Amino acid sequence: MTKNEKYIQFPYREYTSTAQLNQQEEKLIELAVEASFMAYNPYSKFNVGAALLLDNGKIITGNNQENAAYPSGLCAERVALFYASSQYPEAAVRILAVVATKNRQVIDMPVPPCGSCRQVFIEWENRFKKPFAVIMAGKEKIIKVEKAEWLMPFSFQSDFL
Repeated sequence: MTKNEKYIQFPYREYTSTAQLNQQEEKLIELAVEASFMAYNPYSKFNVGAALLLDNGKIITGNNQENAAYPSGLCAERVALFYASSQYPEAAVRILAVVATKNRQVIDMPVPPCGSCRQVFIEWENRFKKPFAVIMAGKEKIIKVEKAEWLMPFSFQSDFL
């Protein structure tokens, strides 16, 4: 390693079953799965659901919404976050769970949020000055990070302006 070379590391937890999570986290995954069944995805056929817990105790769900004029659609995570912002503008997110399904079954591996969603996560954490956990659930593996910002190092920040 040279003196100019740096590394980015962050901790995350990996589970093999929702039974290893707390009851609240299990519920969020269950609701994200249910939300995925209602996704509007006639082009990709990729069903994604998200569920988030706000610090006021409310749970909000979302699913991906596609549009023929790609990229005019929206990911499940941002659908849930933007709805939460419009209905509960003073409530911070505590936990966000995201799940993908196919044929009404959770896919084997967790689906990570896209870059646009990750940037929105960072905006949310900055806005409320509170980190939130992100749970990415698959049938064979569940990954949990305690701070959404860890998913996108070198993100764009408003203090750059």
